[in-house]
Amino acid sequence: MRTPKYKGVVDVLADEIRTGRRPAGMRLPTHRELAASEGIALVTASRVYAELAAMRLVSSEQGRGTFVRDLAMDIDHFDQRTVAVDAIDLSFNSPSVPGQADLLRQALRDLAAAGDLESLLRYQPHRGRPQDREAVARYLRQRGLQVGRERVLMVNGAQHGLAVAAMAMFQPGDVIAVDAITYPGFIVLARTLGLELAPLPAKADGVDLDALEQLCRRRRVRGLYAIPTVHNPLGWVIDRSARDRLIATARRYELTVVEDASYAYLAEDAPPPLATLAPELTVYVSGLSKSVATGLRIGYVVAPEAVVPAIERVIMATTWQTPGVTAAIACRWLEDGTVDRLEVQKRADARERQDITLAALGELRSIGHPSSYVRWLPLPPDTRPDRIVAALAARRVAVSTAAPFATTAAVPHALRLAIGSVSLAELAHAVRAVREEVEQDGLR
Repeated sequence: MRTPKYKGVVDVLADEIRTGRRPAGMRLPTHRELAASEGIALVTASRVYAELAAMRLVSSEQGRGTFVRDLAMDIDHFDQRTVAVDAIDLSFNSPSVPGQADLLRQALRDLAAAGDLESLLRYQPHRGRPQDREAVARYLRQRGLQVGRERVLMVNGAQHGLAVAAMAMFQPGDVIAVDAITYPGFIVLARTLGLELAPLPAKADGVDLDALEQLCRRRRVRGLYAIPTVHNPLGWVIDRSARDRLIATARRYELTVVEDASYAYLAEDAPPPLATLAPELTVYVSGLSKSVATGLRIGYVVAPEAVVPAIERVIMATTWQTPGVTAAIACRWLEDGTVDRLEVQKRADARERQDITLAALGELRSIGHPSSYVRWLPLPPDTRPDRIVAALAARRVAVSTAAPFATTAAVPHALRLAIGSVSLAELAHAVRAVREEVEQDGLR
């Protein structure tokens, strides 16, 4: 069978990009220019760039053109381990407050002195021990989510919770509505499971609900992934009226809602979780990685009772159980108020870090919640994100472009600053470096 001509154009461009003959950041010809130079139709030129984008070799920026991607920053390799050891890391959040190591030492002592320690070394129920699930349920009831332990499942962190929920609820090819800018872990998960992500435009105060309605009218949408409280990375907290409207749309089109509440603890007096407004169609996922410690891989899923067995089977298939020792420590901290105290400290810590970040950014416009560990930095149109990231790396400061967070082919012109993992002095120094490189790049 004869190979279509456009495939040859794709292959040549792909080879030139992979071998470095077209380096990262290079602007490619316009669709019209490519069509003229290769003797192909304009629509075919668009198809060439669409295939290169699907191969993650190029990215489009609205109004600016198509550019060669930095392959070293591919989302499939989005990992804090790629950051230089001596760099100030603003690409990944691992928030901590003083004294957490001492809390762990004391918890291990208490655990060793109490109860049947040997039982924690045996297999545990797939969904978690009843007493641990009850501890999580009590904690959530204090935060406005009325739930009994029969709907709670213990998992190995919130990312594992998202995975087991998606594996239990969705099938390859299902269309999942998602914010145009969202948490990279879910993007990678969706691609791994063969889910089609349908991006929804972001507004200043949350997702565009008109766009969600229009999408559901056009297509058979199976689910919605939402971060309604302290969005990662945009920081919004969706108000009550928008939550009611979102849930009404989900009911009308029979959507399964996956609510990611990993950063919700940072917002005081937030509206009720989506899982409170629609417990019959919402799977609520969170954990203690951000509120306590990233190394404490304990999370929990709250699901409609009818789907709990399906999620439990996926837990069994993927990890069998949550480790008994770490679950026991985590749930002890839930019950004795340690988690409450850490959340209060981290909200105060995040507010201080936001103040430092805003002062260091000066007049640069940025977006974020006043007590979150993330700042989103839209860039001026005359700058290049990849050049800025490279210049900062040379100064031993690591930041992320918008690429890992984008569910659209056109990547937003922005940087994401994770401000929760470095000392306050390092934070001020690093953010000033970010401002300087953004300003300098605009002069190039």
